[in-house]
Amino acid sequence: MGKKEKQFVEEITPMEVDFAQWYTDVIKKTDMVDYSPVKGFMVIKPYGYAIWENIQQFMDKRFKDTGHKNCYFPLLIPESLLQKEAEHVEGFAPEVAWVTHGGNEELAERLCVRPTSETIICSMYSKWLDSYRDLPFLYNQWCSVVRWEKSTRPFLRTSEFLWQEGHTLHETYDEAQEETLQMLGIYKETAEELLAIPVITGQKTEREKFAGAYATYTMEALMHDGKALQAGTSHNLGQHFTKAFDISFLDRDGTLKNPYHTSWGVSTRLIGGIIMVHGDNRGLALPPGIAPTQAVIVPVASHKEGVSEAAEKIYEELRYDFRTEIDDRDQYSPGWKFNEWEMKGVPVRIEIGPRDLENQQAVVFRRDTLEKQVCPLDQLKDTVSSLMKDIQKNLFEKAKAMREQNTHVATDAEMFKNIMKEKPGFVKTMWCGEESCELKVKEETGATIRCIPFEQEKLGETCPFCGEKADKMVYYAKAY
Repeated sequence: MGKKEKQFVEEITPMEVDFAQWYTDVIKKTDMVDYSPVKGFMVIKPYGYAIWENIQQFMDKRFKDTGHKNCYFPLLIPESLLQKEAEHVEGFAPEVAWVTHGGNEELAERLCVRPTSETIICSMYSKWLDSYRDLPFLYNQWCSVVRWEKSTRPFLRTSEFLWQEGHTLHETYDEAQEETLQMLGIYKETAEELLAIPVITGQKTEREKFAGAYATYTMEALMHDGKALQAGTSHNLGQHFTKAFDISFLDRDGTLKNPYHTSWGVSTRLIGGIIMVHGDNRGLALPPGIAPTQAVIVPVASHKEGVSEAAEKIYEELRYDFRTEIDDRDQYSPGWKFNEWEMKGVPVRIEIGPRDLENQQAVVFRRDTLEKQVCPLDQLKDTVSSLMKDIQKNLFEKAKAMREQNTHVATDAEMFKNIMKEKPGFVKTMWCGEESCELKVKEETGATIRCIPFEQEKLGETCPFCGEKADKMVYYAKAY
């Protein structure tokens, strides 16, 4: 490896030395984002945006398969609408950005840049809903929102981020609850099947739930540094908003009733999760499902007879089944290109040179295990297809093993504190259900209850923090 090529990979800080700097180095070095002139607002470059597009495409199909339709609501929300649901506005007030002027004219009423769209959507639903025959409303929008964050990190926490937000109305509570859990299920499928990220699903505590929700459900993922990432949430909003916004319908019995309301969303924060779960000291390691480039062909000694033509032939064979590129840049050596594509996390690299051509073969490299194999050219397509499935599965299994290795059980307060200090990760423990106890743990350790998981375990009879009777097992962790 030449000096220039060696320097290329050395520019990433090892994650064991400084995980936050490693993360920043990876996203900058792989050309995913750039910083904009406005603090906290990021520019998502094509390589980063392509990952979001692949997530969006996967999820959008599942939304539509379950009867949901896309629409779009305004960016600006009148202050009077935001004030209609007190608990909601109190939850978002510190993060709201306000528009006070239109041109040179001061506005009669301030407009907030949407931090979320419950209020503007509910104001429209109140106009659109008349009868039980109109229900359910199964609508979703893909958009951006603004929350004026004090400290930011690209993808994980930015003042503006891209997301989808579904908002549905139902005739009964049970239908709303079924919808809430169905959408969480789609999120889990997306995380585990597409992103190869194992998640824990469950309910948020009263303290941690969405402002104005009856109940919030979440999926929580464990990052490589032992911190949790809330990767998606689904809310049963009950009738809080439908009553506040006078959304009603004529029911089957001829009386006016308020429908039941849900909302659910995931964001570009998922990309941060992909980086922190699968990345290593060489850079990204992308699951094939969301990799912008799934296979890259690197000709070696492309000036030699037949090499470029052979690379082109491989490209034509693969391009209709896989997102494929040829790296035929002549200003970089093959070694430089190998390093760059490894850093960008491309699942499969195919090398072809004069000697390979003589033997009618190619060298195939897989990013997840860093292994190479020689493959006959007439078996290349089948080999690449098999590798894509194997890499996707292997990344999930590696991430699951990492999570299991960093999931601990605490049966007393001292044990809990020691684990939090020495072994970052998930801690399973019993909980009495009291918010005061939950808050005390957060103040003393910095850890929060990530969820009350659907899959419960009996780890004891009492809460390790207060000694009171406990019938819920929870996951604690420090979180992003």
